[in-house]
Amino acid sequence: MTDTRKDLTDRPELGPPDAANADLLSQVLAQIRLTGDRVQSRSVSHSEPLELDADAAHALVVAAGALQFGGGAEKPLVIDTGDLILLPRGPGTARLLGSSEPTKIILCRFWFDPYSLRGMISALPDHIHIRHEEGAEWLDGMVHFMMRETTDAQPGAALMISRIIDLLVIRTLRTWVHLGHSSGWLSGLSDARIARVLKLMHERPMQPWRLDELAGAAGMSRSGFAERFTELVGRAPLRYQNEWRLHLARDMLARREARVGEIGLRIGYTSEAAFSRAYKALFGHPPRDEI
Repeated sequence: MTDTRKDLTDRPELGPPDAANADLLSQVLAQIRLTGDRVQSRSVSHSEPLELDADAAHALVVAAGALQFGGGAEKPLVIDTGDLILLPRGPGTARLLGSSEPTKIILCRFWFDPYSLRGMISALPDHIHIRHEEGAEWLDGMVHFMMRETTDAQPGAALMISRIIDLLVIRTLRTWVHLGHSSGWLSGLSDARIARVLKLMHERPMQPWRLDELAGAAGMSRSGFAERFTELVGRAPLRYQNEWRLHLARDMLARREARVGEIGLRIGYTSEAAFSRAYKALFGHPPRDEI
């Protein structure tokens, strides 16, 4: 990703984000892995429901007309021409209806890697809405490129579609942060005190941080820091640190940098058995299965 600086939330009371925090956003987003398998164009009539796979995530762009998104007693959200809506956990109980005749959409289907930092995906909202005027500078060109790839029968087309969806999702999240709408762990990057601690954790992941040290770096009390960090990031500070280390270990194992026991020692475990137990608790299988 390039030029992440401009895509961080700039809140006057916190001061402008610096390049280090921009790099941190790249590091965090790099841990979100997904697989996309479909980009297609669809048309729906007025009041016709748009059926989506319940077990998949989706990104939709309205090419013409408008969609209504919502359910229950709440007023439905209108997704206008050129707008994008991201559904990280699928439609859930909400309904998508055509609100004009006809409504044309571009639909992307994908799945998040279940072993991405768990707090990241679970802390995302049910939907993220990017209006056309907020994302036109990148969305228009990306949509054009996606539609070209859907008709490309050359070898590698499936991989291209997956990579394009990956880029679309990450760019959507960056824009969401920049607009100041973020919640969960992304909000941690727009809170100067929590972002400072996240930066320390990511730069020095093998250091055995204590809670009082992290609170001191944030300039907060232990209890106040722990509460604020957990509220924004979705994980307690030391739990987040441990999961970040285990994700780094997973990358080391994939690259076969060293033996399992050596990697466990590198990330701070005193024995291979302790490392294997923690790894299995997070990923569902022992580290040796990655080799």
